[in-house]
Amino acid sequence: MPRTPTTTVPFMTAPDENAASPRFAEALRDLGLGDLIPQVRRFPDATRTAAEAAAAIGCELSQICKSLIFAADGVPVLVLMDGASRVDVELVRRELGAEKVTRAKVDLVRETTGYAIGGVPPFGHRSKTRVLADRSLLDHETVWAAAGTPYAVFPMDPKTLITHAGGTLVDVREQTP
Repeated sequence: MPRTPTTTVPFMTAPDENAASPRFAEALRDLGLGDLIPQVRRFPDATRTAAEAAAAIGCELSQICKSLIFAADGVPVLVLMDGASRVDVELVRRELGAEKVTRAKVDLVRETTGYAIGGVPPFGHRSKTRVLADRSLLDHETVWAAAGTPYAVFPMDPKTLITHAGGTLVDVREQTP
């Protein structure tokens, strides 16, 4: 059974007002989500992958919400995907009607979001981008997403997360044969 957001997990600190990155904490306040700040959990070590985060939290890998930046004909787009799945770039290309979609380079991720890879949250970015959210996120009552740093995550119900991200629900998960 998945853990609830209030469950204390080894390897994770207790709620901490300073766990989220300052930029993300400010974005939460601007969005009227300041009450979420105390729910942010900080890890003693970086969790740059979904598997590392799930292990540290003690949740299913699919309960991790990955925030991935792609370049669609050179224009940044954010894809929100569950941690157990991979993005099918061809499905993203078709969804966007783009000629070419590639993983964004490190500098484009930082320039677009204001965050480093491994800590990109699903919203609160430096610039507005189109957001695609894979339906697989809706399979859980709670998902965990990065809070602006590879050391911090926050819990949220996926519908609310997708709404705040301005996401469009799509099916862009890579299917295994």
